Amino acid sequence: KEDEGLTSSHADSYAGLQRSMHLLSIVIYGIACLLGVSGNGLVIWIAGFKMKKKTVNVVWFLNLAIADFVFTFFLPLSIAYTALGFHWPFGKLLCKLNSAVAFLNMFASVFLLTVISMDRCASIVHPVWSRKYRTTKLAYAVALVTWVAAFIISSPYLVFRDTAVNSRNNTSCYNNFALSEDYQLEETRRLWKARHKAMIIARFLFGFLLPFSVIVVCYSIVAFRLKRRRLTKSTKPFRIIIAVTTSFFLCYFPYHVFSLLEMSRTPANHELNMALYLGIPLASSLAFFNSCMNPILYVFVGQKKFRQSIILAFEGAFGEDFVLSLSSRRKSRTVSQLEIQTNS
Repeated sequence: KEDEGLTSSHADSYAGLQRSMHLLSIVIYGIACLLGVSGNGLVIWIAGFKMKKKTVNVVWFLNLAIADFVFTFFLPLSIAYTALGFHWPFGKLLCKLNSAVAFLNMFASVFLLTVISMDRCASIVHPVWSRKYRTTKLAYAVALVTWVAAFIISSPYLVFRDTAVNSRNNTSCYNNFALSEDYQLEETRRLWKARHKAMIIARFLFGFLLPFSVIVVCYSIVAFRLKRRRLTKSTKPFRIIIAVTTSFFLCYFPYHVFSLLEMSRTPANHELNMALYLGIPLASSLAFFNSCMNPILYVFVGQKKFRQSIILAFEGAFGEDFVLSLSSRRKSRTVSQLEIQTNS
């Protein structure tokens, strides 16, 4: 009887925590949806249509905005799903698309941030070469490859995401990793666990660990070169890139941590289950909230005059002054060396 009472107590605690976390998730999803659609839509309008001069930075930030806009545009489906007590009335196709778009956004964003860090590193190490060959045409081609890679890695969610009707006549949108309707067999459960584990590890490696390792290496090289050249004051575009990358790290790191912890979940481990009940909704909400952060960072990071127009603020954020100034310095230094050699 004591065990039954303990189990009932845990169940009541989990149910209460779930309701609180689901309500908090709805609020955060709603804010992210409103800010994300309007903010990223504004970035797409300005970067895609209002700015006459398209630079490489504009291409990078435009693609980031498109990824975040598409994701936040689908957020009302997740809001409705949570508000309806996890009943999915939108059909199997939207169930698959909603999940695939979420991970497409994650992979596309982190891949673009990796490409941006490599672009910054190349601009610092080889500024003259970058000024000659760093073109918007090449940037669009790299962005396309990035989108294709992100789609390929997120495509399994189009396969595994499925719908099922339970005994209460509620339709769930869930990950059917075993592609089966019968999970009574031990072999089916083992297949589900193996694929679930593989998906989480692949998501962590390709969506976080490997890209951020490249980002850290690239920005370490950039910092070393800047310090050696005594260029301690970076321009606004460079500060914004650092801010966007940091924002992505802080928003997605907890999500990956709890995803890895979820693999070791067992019914008997009440402390871990409680942490997951609390942590997973919060970490997921924080990851979702990242999609509305970038437009805010574009406007406010490094901003000295808050009264200037939004268009001017975005133009300053997407500028190429940092790259051009470095290449100009390298070029002028080369010319000076040639003059000295000629005079001697």
